[in-house]
Amino acid sequence: MVAYSFKMRFAAPFLAGVKAQTIRAERAGRSRHARPGEMVQLYTGMRTRQCTKLGECQCIAVWPIELHLRDGIVFANDGWIWTEDDLDAFARRDGFRNWSEMAAFWAAEYPGVDVFEGVLIRWQPLAPADVLDIAGAA
Repeated sequence: MVAYSFKMRFAAPFLAGVKAQTIRAERAGRSRHARPGEMVQLYTGMRTRQCTKLGECQCIAVWPIELHLRDGIVFANDGWIWTEDDLDAFARRDGFRNWSEMAAFWAAEYPGVDVFEGVLIRWQPLAPADVLDIAGAA
């Protein structure tokens, strides 16, 4: 099972069933990303004392992605996203309020990178009954 760790700011959107995707760099070596149909484990603070398991979800899609941050364009699943409404909807699925907030986050995380190429991993959104409490019990 593949595990992904997120910054704490993404815990609430995930637990609300809003964050249903992540964008990651390609993995090298024997490590790999999830594949459609596999379960993924989602955490905050992995490899720290504050590690908290948020839940497990089924991976539903994995696509190559390009984020053209300066131009406000996303290429994923053989299609382009460039309208303001579509970019905002895409950003909300990633746990942001809108595209502007998402682009600012990426600019801060990856200074000087105008085009990020990686992988988009989507999962079945978390349902309220699936939410784990802070101790990790279902």
